[in-house]
Amino acid sequence: MEEMDNTPDNRLKEIYKLKNIAVVGMSPTEGKPANYVPKYLIEKGYKVIPVNPVYDSVLGLKSYPKVSEIPDPVDIVDIFRKSEDIPPIAKDAVKKKGIKVFWMQLGIYNSEAKEIAERNGMEVVYNRCMLREHQRLLL
Repeated sequence: MEEMDNTPDNRLKEIYKLKNIAVVGMSPTEGKPANYVPKYLIEKGYKVIPVNPVYDSVLGLKSYPKVSEIPDPVDIVDIFRKSEDIPPIAKDAVKKKGIKVFWMQLGIYNSEAKEIAERNGMEVVYNRCMLREHQRLLL
């Protein structure tokens, strides 16, 4: 596992001003990070959009099979998938215009996906938890 990205704290605080977050791999299972992290983000006022082809809805929100199929604006793609599964997600995300940040959760990093996202104008954050970073920087 590569170290976490070197995004400075002041930049991370700016990223948290973006409000529309597609959560890839969002889970309905209580106790899983892919469930309680998006729940936390919703409580903090973010618009969370589940992306999980297995479920029609997660936490009462319509779920989409892919990021590119979300009709609403997306600022951040937050990913809960195995590192080796990330490149197809990056390739799909670039089809959706307007995404600013490609965020791979704690323990997740894929250099190919990072390159795809950056080459298409997205900022990449990796090996960081959106909940922990939010609490560390903004609470």
